[in-house]
Amino acid sequence: MKKSSIFGLLVIAIAIAVVITTYASSSTYGAFRDAKKTTDELHIVGHLDKGKELYYDAAKDANYFSFFVKDNKGEECKVVYTGTKPQDFEKSEQIVLTGRMTGKEFHASSILMKCPSKYTQDKVEVTEVKAKTAEL
Repeated sequence: MKKSSIFGLLVIAIAIAVVITTYASSSTYGAFRDAKKTTDELHIVGHLDKGKELYYDAAKDANYFSFFVKDNKGEECKVVYTGTKPQDFEKSEQIVLTGRMTGKEFHASSILMKCPSKYTQDKVEVTEVKAKTAEL
């Protein structure tokens, strides 16, 4: 076999391996109802239930944080995150959780938050500037 043929086969094999690895590590979006039916990792989009208790005690266990989330389909579930509590977590508008169900709890491996924008329309001040024309 020629060296160029071997090199071409090697490049194709590496490309196939990359595609398979990317596909295997990707997860899909769903709701808590979907997470109860599968053992695969899912992304769940929802909102923090501010009426329920958030539990985080750094003195006892700095890597345990639990809270309640209502997904976009209206189902509520207790979420356990094994990590430190994210800063300004209570101010989040939307939460994307990645993880899987364990019993009746959703165990999140990562949390993404959408926080309120500081550049909202009602807070923006509009200043009108008029250009002075040069008089001749």
